[in-house]
Amino acid sequence: MRVFITGGNGFIGSVVVRALIGLGHRALCLVRDTSRTDRIDDLPFERARGDVRDPASVRAAMRGCDATIHLAAPGGWDPDDRALVDTVIVDGARHVLVAASELVGHRVVVVSSTAAIDASDSPRVFDETAAFSLRDRSLVYAHAKHRAECVALEAHARGVPVIIVSPAEVYGPGDTALTTAGNLVDFATAWPVLVCDGGTSIVHVDDVALGIIAALERGRSGERYILGGDNLSIRALAELVLSIRGRRAPIVTVPNGLGRLVSRISVAFRVPLPFNPHVVPYATRYWFVDNAKARRELGIEFRGARATIEPTIRWLEGEGYL
Repeated sequence: MRVFITGGNGFIGSVVVRALIGLGHRALCLVRDTSRTDRIDDLPFERARGDVRDPASVRAAMRGCDATIHLAAPGGWDPDDRALVDTVIVDGARHVLVAASELVGHRVVVVSSTAAIDASDSPRVFDETAAFSLRDRSLVYAHAKHRAECVALEAHARGVPVIIVSPAEVYGPGDTALTTAGNLVDFATAWPVLVCDGGTSIVHVDDVALGIIAALERGRSGERYILGGDNLSIRALAELVLSIRGRRAPIVTVPNGLGRLVSRISVAFRVPLPFNPHVVPYATRYWFVDNAKARRELGIEFRGARATIEPTIRWLEGEGYL
């Protein structure tokens, strides 16, 4: 297939592009004039100049392609510009799906997030049937991904073949923006190590890439598939990092209410903290998920927590972050 990809130069996207080309597909990546493409410059991909916020450039690039993988999203944890998050994640999905509706049989995989599934204040495992119930407006990314999923389901109702995949917290070599790897750096270097009462599902970037491609090839339109590995508490994740590093350090659990208050004050008044305050609204909740549907319908297996985190730690060491 000739596959159109938004966000193909990003952390997850670059692994998807590499895997697609390795399987014999052709990749056409939407890139802006200012986009860094060093992750994929060694690959024989095609370039389409444009921006997901510009529907005309999206429509022009998608012509002549058999399918689309929509990955584009702002990087990092700092949602200072909420309008940017909305225009890239929500409007970007809308532009892609409107363009797809003009093409016959053009399949689209919308890459969402388990942040758009749901979360809980105590450990609870969610699957694809969960109803999004989060009301905290500081969860900017989660709300934007949820709205993008609504756009995708509306497009499916109009006859567009669209599949949603929901990666959990993605780790692996190549996370140069330290989007998630930054958490590991904090755990590996802090004294004491501060954690909240929360948890997350972690997944290796290679497993996510294979899951996205499997969804493109055999996912059912109108369905969503969770791409997640082991569920870990934040404390367990910190303990795993310390174990891999062979480091001893005290781990202190900060009460969630205090953590959220301090993070709000830090964001509002730009007070520096020894941790990223934008992570706190997520780290003080449980984002545990069930990957059974993806394993059953897409044929994807997910590696365990140590097999996910250890190569990420080794990459961070090799790159001088640790």
